Amino acid sequence: MSTPYTAPPMRDSWFAPLSIDLIIKVFKKTFFHPFIAWIVPLCFRAQNMFYDAPPMIVSIAWASFITLSWMINIINNRVAFGIPREVDLSEEVIVITGGASGLGLLIAEVYGMRGATVAVLDIKEMENGEARGVTYYKCDVTDKAQVAKVAAEIERDLGTPTVLINNAAIVNGKRLLDMDIADIERSLSTNLLSHFYTLKTFLPAMARSEIGGTIVTISSVIGHVGAAQLTDYAAAKAGITALHKSLAAELAETHPHIRTVLVTAGQLSTPLFYGVQTPNAFLAPIVEPVDVAKEIITVLDNGRNAAIGMPMYARWIDCYNALPYGLQAVARKVAGLDTAMRTFVGREGAKHSSKNGIAVQAF
Repeated sequence: MSTPYTAPPMRDSWFAPLSIDLIIKVFKKTFFHPFIAWIVPLCFRAQNMFYDAPPMIVSIAWASFITLSWMINIINNRVAFGIPREVDLSEEVIVITGGASGLGLLIAEVYGMRGATVAVLDIKEMENGEARGVTYYKCDVTDKAQVAKVAAEIERDLGTPTVLINNAAIVNGKRLLDMDIADIERSLSTNLLSHFYTLKTFLPAMARSEIGGTIVTISSVIGHVGAAQLTDYAAAKAGITALHKSLAAELAETHPHIRTVLVTAGQLSTPLFYGVQTPNAFLAPIVEPVDVAKEIITVLDNGRNAAIGMPMYARWIDCYNALPYGLQAVARKVAGLDTAMRTFVGREGAKHSSKNGIAVQAF
């Protein structure tokens, strides 16, 4: 007898939108922005305050520090990611795997409306039917033959791809002892091996192109820390992170006109992780797909190499593995990392709840 589906409890409050990411974003636009920082000493000077007055000295020192920090950040990004490539949307052919819904669909719709040529590869139909400038190709990215066949169709119909966004993913959400070999193989094929298939299929033509291209890899913080009930998913995400970094190093030497973008995301509010309860919404807020899409689109528009981490803790997740093991254990316990998946129901649970008139919670 099947267990009846129970919707996860809603957890909302008046302070739900408040997070450390929001606070830091506000600070970056105010106290941590050079323009705002220099207004303070200018206001003091407008009041005829002398330069040797303590408030003036402190405000000038703070403004100088903030300005120097911004300059160092600009230099750091240029050293790390090099010179951007020129991007003309009318000449871009963007291939998105798993683009029939969620994050992939958002990016596809935006670029389709802005005049780029977009090809969506997915095994299921697009959620909103047809979208302007977007061509749907039914394709199982775990099947090498299907990927090769669709690649030939895209080349014929749309032109040589210039951007590849590897976004396709699935989540089993089971403990290792509860998974069978078929579950594991399907997960690794979708979340890891499909990246090799699409790269081997689309990258050679991109390398031959004069305008270059961009490779975008959608990874996860789970690939850095692991979590209970995500052994297969964590292994695959760790694998594609290592794949991306190694590929970026290779391309920097042999094909510097190809850019690479690594996206390390926390929990997205998509049906993929429906039901998962984030233990601390203040320190580890749920990430809206539209926010991640904005970051990716900005980087692609500028033709830059980049490493995107969202929310804020995702940019520092490597530091976790540098902690003593005792502190790591405490951090996992406090964060509830290994208990969050206990309420997981996934995409199928989300479909079930919507069919029965249950409001789908954004997780």
